[in-house]
Amino acid sequence: MPAVVTVGSAVLDRIYPVTNLPDPDGGAFARDERTAAGGVAANVAVALGRLGRETGVVSRVGRDDDGDRVLASLADEGVEATRVARGDERSSYTMILRDDDGHRMIVAGGESVPALRLDDADVDYCRDADAVFTSAYAPDSVVSRLVDAAREDDFPPLVFDLAGPLAELEGRGTRPETIDGLLSVVDCFVSSEVPLRSYLGRDGHDAAAELRERGVARAALTRGEDGALLIDGDEVLDVPAFEVDAVDTTGAGDAFSAGLVDAWLLDGEPVGAAGRFAAAVAAENCTGEGARGGLPSRDVVEARL
Repeated sequence: MPAVVTVGSAVLDRIYPVTNLPDPDGGAFARDERTAAGGVAANVAVALGRLGRETGVVSRVGRDDDGDRVLASLADEGVEATRVARGDERSSYTMILRDDDGHRMIVAGGESVPALRLDDADVDYCRDADAVFTSAYAPDSVVSRLVDAAREDDFPPLVFDLAGPLAELEGRGTRPETIDGLLSVVDCFVSSEVPLRSYLGRDGHDAAAELRERGVARAALTRGEDGALLIDGDEVLDVPAFEVDAVDTTGAGDAFSAGLVDAWLLDGEPVGAAGRFAAAVAAENCTGEGARGGLPSRDVVEARL
């Protein structure tokens, strides 16, 4: 069995280097176009695989060329994909606009991930792992079922990444009511600033205080170049980011989540050491193109540390 099972999105990214990120009613020029496999759940699984962990993905793709490419990418990385279902709908995808500074905008489409549902075999597959990761990009029914399972004594630690702002999740991802209910159940809650602000109306230390009041025992609030705030019980720790010449920030949050799962949940490292490890994984990933372009091995992370 995989040490970590990730549940949710496995998609094809369509990447466009652009002259600028457009303002509302504005425009930009795409200098190029390329495709690469992505998706939060798949990215986290691949990142953990590069760190030496056995991983598996529960997701859904279409019976089309994009679905074939997604599955081939998982096979190439040694990620188990026996629980990736296939349907007649179009495979989910993202369009990523990236400027010269490595910043990006992401638009999602396709129907396969919203069509994902968990059966008893999927839940049992998760139950046999050492840790389970999911995100708000997974359908609400999927996250709800994982939350119900996490209330049972035999379910492994559950990590949840808020991933996107509430407006982006409406109709395809996790509902606010489900997020409310999972806060006291998940073993680690992860979010960047924009999704967190959309959910709580605040960020930074104010958001950390509210999460603690709502029963969150462990959390990571990422802030890009400003590092991250990590919550561990009554402790709130500021973890700085590593300075790198960023090529592409796509997937930095997924890489950070993978580093946290590895060091904090699986290895039981102290919060400070786990945060620095996760920051190093994220920094290395920003040195390559695409969501997985710079994902490092464990040796590379330890050398940076």
